[in-house]
Amino acid sequence: MAGNSYGTLFKLTTFGESHGEALGGIIDGCPPNILLDFVAIQFEMSRRKPGQSAIVTQRKEDDDVQFLSGIFEGKTTGTPIGFIIPNTNQKSEDYSHIKDTYRPSHADYVYEKKYGIRDYRGGGRSSARETACRVVAGAIAKQVLHHIKINAFVSSVGEIFIDKPYQQLDFSQTENNAVRCPDPETATRMEEHIKEIRKQGDTVGGTVTCVIQNVPIGLGEPVFDKLHAELGKAMLSINAVKGFEYGSGFCGARMKGSEHNDLYLPDGTTKTNLSGGIQGGISNGMDIYFRVAFKPVATLIQKQETLDNQGNIVEMQGKGRHDPCVVPRAVPIVEAMAAIVLADFYLLNKRYNNNV
Repeated sequence: MAGNSYGTLFKLTTFGESHGEALGGIIDGCPPNILLDFVAIQFEMSRRKPGQSAIVTQRKEDDDVQFLSGIFEGKTTGTPIGFIIPNTNQKSEDYSHIKDTYRPSHADYVYEKKYGIRDYRGGGRSSARETACRVVAGAIAKQVLHHIKINAFVSSVGEIFIDKPYQQLDFSQTENNAVRCPDPETATRMEEHIKEIRKQGDTVGGTVTCVIQNVPIGLGEPVFDKLHAELGKAMLSINAVKGFEYGSGFCGARMKGSEHNDLYLPDGTTKTNLSGGIQGGISNGMDIYFRVAFKPVATLIQKQETLDNQGNIVEMQGKGRHDPCVVPRAVPIVEAMAAIVLADFYLLNKRYNNNV
């Protein structure tokens, strides 16, 4: 199987399945002599882990990270950082009913057709549980980029949206509610909506907005390796993501150039930031902001028609422990992937520009 690695200099390779013994990864290219804050790493894992509130899957996993290499006396050594995350609460029997059937809108059918075999326990390698490894790497990348601030938050659930620009939000409020929405009133409405959807045995989608501040000028390349292109690839690689837009996004397509252009100020900043902090694929020093759309979780706790491996249309009903809405737990994943992208470009830029 290809496609288990991401990055050029700061590179993450992951392994493991949802109901295997453990997940794990190797982080290559991390600079030496970085004093790691292990409490901060575990905090990021706790933000993503299952069972953290009443509106997420009730699978209980501590997601304790065990580092195996690349760290000595609390500092990175510059060698590959190996780590594992044991799976301690597997319930593979919850998936025995789909052994011979393909869940709608899951990877089951295409996975089996491509490889001729599949691990039906929670989706195996295609499970979103793989993203735990990304959060480990992202937490370390954040410490490489200690001068850069990365804040993601839930900006919508279903038809409920934050109606304020991000500049009016207090990011310190994001962790104060189960939805991870920094606007308390909107967060309450979102949480009530998710609970109601769960009672119906249904699911709902939403969006996560990410704001990256204090980014130096010059990250990204102007042709195929544009900064926004890599951010888009990173976000679209997250399970359940259906869309990515940065800066003005799709709204920019409805504007005139005279409305959309970011006019310069004498210090090199711009009056507006519809470019989203990136111009010509290169960071311009302004805030980078983007939005990621997540579809509703495909597993429903209600009956649906589906296909079995004999070509028959059959009836199935989801069982087990599933999120009614993924966006609250997706917030740290979005931040992690953003940090990995920026760390990679930061190290690439240092190769030929010691001022960055």
